[in-house]
Amino acid sequence: MGSMVDWPWGGRPGCEYRTGGPPRSAILPPVKLTDIPASLLTKFNSVEFRDIFYPISFAAFFLLIAAIVLYNVRTRQLHRHPPLVALQEWLLWTAITVFGLILVCAIFSFWFLIVIGTIVVGCATFIWIRFVRFPPLIEGYNNQLRRARFYSQQRYKTAEATVRSRRSVAAGPGKKRRRR
Repeated sequence: MGSMVDWPWGGRPGCEYRTGGPPRSAILPPVKLTDIPASLLTKFNSVEFRDIFYPISFAAFFLLIAAIVLYNVRTRQLHRHPPLVALQEWLLWTAITVFGLILVCAIFSFWFLIVIGTIVVGCATFIWIRFVRFPPLIEGYNNQLRRARFYSQQRYKTAEATVRSRRSVAAGPGKKRRRR
């Protein structure tokens, strides 16, 4: 039947019974508070962090691809609005930096403390960009658009404002009018 793997929590995955040992309440052994500082200085690889290594790595990869696709789509839609394009550029470069650094940390087995620090600083940067840095700029740009729309409506408020008078259309004396 093949060789049995000695799982740290006893038994085989999917097996209803455990072989030996005292009964435990969790599948994995519990984490002790004294283990946390040691685990922060452990290398981030698939052996030491078998539960979270691949989810974090794949999430970083797919979020990086999603940020690039989102940037391309949104800048094509918003190309006439410079503050919104600038917001998308800031989000893109932050995503490239954060998710790229997480992938580098996963490939080269950096300390887990660096990975956690990258995630925390990256999330804080995304929140700062979206909710602190750009809302005043976008609000100012919206006010500018509102003023421009208001003045253009005032300029063409009456029907006579859109019709040129005969004097302004007619050419000066001695000049012929060009026919189309």
